[in-house]
Amino acid sequence: MLDAPVSGGSEGAAAGTLTIMVGGEPAELERARDVLSAMGRTITHLGPLGSGQVAKAVNQVILCGTYLGVAEGIVLAMKAGMDVERLVTALSGGAAGSWVLQNRAGRMIEDSYPPGFKIALHRKDMAIALELARSVGAVLPVAALAANLEDGLIAQGHGDDDNSALARPVRRLSGL
Repeated sequence: MLDAPVSGGSEGAAAGTLTIMVGGEPAELERARDVLSAMGRTITHLGPLGSGQVAKAVNQVILCGTYLGVAEGIVLAMKAGMDVERLVTALSGGAAGSWVLQNRAGRMIEDSYPPGFKIALHRKDMAIALELARSVGAVLPVAALAANLEDGLIAQGHGDDDNSALARPVRRLSGL
């Protein structure tokens, strides 16, 4: 048995380019490698059973901060009167460049969040990450904020929106 959560969004799933984070015995991974290779390009063994789940929790914590950071930057640029699309292009080549900036900034600019990785699914993953953090004594203030914002979005009926909808409360709080 392996635990092998994935990252890469709906685009990665469709293209077979997911990143797969594997926990379990190395011999079991080798037995499953051909099947996993059909779904993903990057397959990394991270340790014993359960390690894949920890890696997925870390992935989701990093992503929530990235989504919130991109949302805040987009809102700041919009409020400052910038040509936000040109700004995203400029920033994508520098230190602020990320998958979220390149693939989800447009949704944040348009305030439109078609299905991708659902807020409700990310919130489920955040519950796992926050419980793990509590159990190991880690403090995750950005993750806690994101979870709180996601709770609000779900309560407002936006649980099926793409995770980039984390921009929605940032936009509303800023008067957009």
